[in-house]
Amino acid sequence: MLYLIDKLMGRKRLTINENERAIWLYKGEVKGILGAGEHVLPNWRKQLRVERMALSSAAFVSVYEKALFEKAPDQANAHLTQYRTGTGEIAVIICDGQIHSVLSPDSKLTVWSDAGPWAAEIVQLEENPVVAPALLSRLMKAGKASLLEQVRIVEVDKGQIGLLTVDGRMAGELTPGVTGYWMVGQKVAVKIVDLTRQPLDVTGQELLTKDRVTLRINVSAEYRVIDPVKAVTEVKDFADALYRALQYAFRKTLGAMTLDQILEKQVTVDDTAATKVRSDMADIGLEVTDITLKDVILPGEMREILNQVVSAQKAAEANVIKRREETNATRSLLNTAKVMADNPVMLRLKELEALESIAGKVDKLTVTNGTAGLMNDLVKLSGD
Repeated sequence: MLYLIDKLMGRKRLTINENERAIWLYKGEVKGILGAGEHVLPNWRKQLRVERMALSSAAFVSVYEKALFEKAPDQANAHLTQYRTGTGEIAVIICDGQIHSVLSPDSKLTVWSDAGPWAAEIVQLEENPVVAPALLSRLMKAGKASLLEQVRIVEVDKGQIGLLTVDGRMAGELTPGVTGYWMVGQKVAVKIVDLTRQPLDVTGQELLTKDRVTLRINVSAEYRVIDPVKAVTEVKDFADALYRALQYAFRKTLGAMTLDQILEKQVTVDDTAATKVRSDMADIGLEVTDITLKDVILPGEMREILNQVVSAQKAAEANVIKRREETNATRSLLNTAKVMADNPVMLRLKELEALESIAGKVDKLTVTNGTAGLMNDLVKLSGD
């Protein structure tokens, strides 16, 4: 019955739920916003149009927003809340205690008031792009990628330092920890520099010695950054600068020496080249230590020649030692012979020692026409 009356009266009954709101238009014109409950609206010739919107979306997005605030300002202000930011401002929009969104400078956000309560935290960027630590923590805990689109999070580990630049200008140094920066209205960059000792190897570098022998060398060094600002601003890549300095210094030093000098005076070569490298690197904020010429690698044919030379040298040394021992042995025999020639008693004692040695090794010993003389001599020795 009620339906027939409404139809005859050119109207329509509409129920809006608690979790939604609706914009209604009649004859193409925006009339207002419908809250929860039952509404009776004109609908002659079915010219009523209703757009339902869920409060769960929170943000109000509609092509009729401007028309609502112009033609039904009371209803618009009753149901909607607007937030605006000026130049150099950021607004952190909070809904029911949780961060809902981050509003960039010169922006606007309209939300359903009944989806709240709402609050806004206004941040003045000025020249400090740092996100307050407490706010950064909340943004990270929210777990929404959209909230961090305008924030850059930089983590500096122990033993490192971060160099902060804003719009290309050095703005400060970051100590170990986590820091956030607003990436709106300005270009923020952070260069992480490791302050601990770092190894650097220069391997397989070819050079030509003074006597035109091609070598390959391996060089190692340790360095650390002692002036981060200078290390980053003086050269594009300080590690690459050190690599090239080691290359140049050793090529120049070794290239002025012969192969024999390099092989014999390797420590001196290291000192000469290292002094130049350390001096140049100090100018760009690096401290270089423990520079070592680790390997001098010869081509295959040169190694064979050197092996032959070494073998010949060792053979000659062995021959000299052998001849020296033979000479010493001959000299010893000569001295013994001279002593025996001057002392017959010693000669006879030597004969007895020889006889004793032989007798101990045979069962029977026959002496022909020699015993008498030997005994006579023994008698003479005893008589004397």
